[in-house]
Amino acid sequence: MDSLQQEFEKIYDEYIEKIYRFVFFKINSREIAEDITSEVFLRGWKAFQKSKQGEKEIENLPAFLYQIARNTVADFCRKNGELKVVSAEHNEIIDPQPGVEKKAEVDSEIENIKLVMSDIKDEYREVITLRYLNDLSTIEVAKVLGKSEGAVRVSLHRALRSLKKKLA
Repeated sequence: MDSLQQEFEKIYDEYIEKIYRFVFFKINSREIAEDITSEVFLRGWKAFQKSKQGEKEIENLPAFLYQIARNTVADFCRKNGELKVVSAEHNEIIDPQPGVEKKAEVDSEIENIKLVMSDIKDEYREVITLRYLNDLSTIEVAKVLGKSEGAVRVSLHRALRSLKKKLA
């Protein structure tokens, strides 16, 4: 295995769960989210190889992967219909290790947040997912969304305000 492949494997290991979670929150199917995530990394690998061969350099690989994920989800939705928010019955993304009581409490909170998240604007849902679930910086979110950092901060503020209002 060459060093280029090893380098991309490290990136894959670091971002596979985050990209999957991002896709899963947009698609209502675990299998489809897995397929799309695979496609994201396949496209990412091809672009990564080209960038290392002297073609267009990738400045921010995590943001680039999220952008590929956004585009791949959008392509899927154009071909297959509307974007669907994950239903409350899917809790696979959380792997709680605490006791049964704590797990039940966390599951209940997750269900409530998912239901509320499905009721806010797509733009708000996306910015919250990128910033808080995938732990991207505001600058990285801006690059993924193709917006200025200020626009992302405003969207994030509005998204949180909307989410807070719905949770109250």
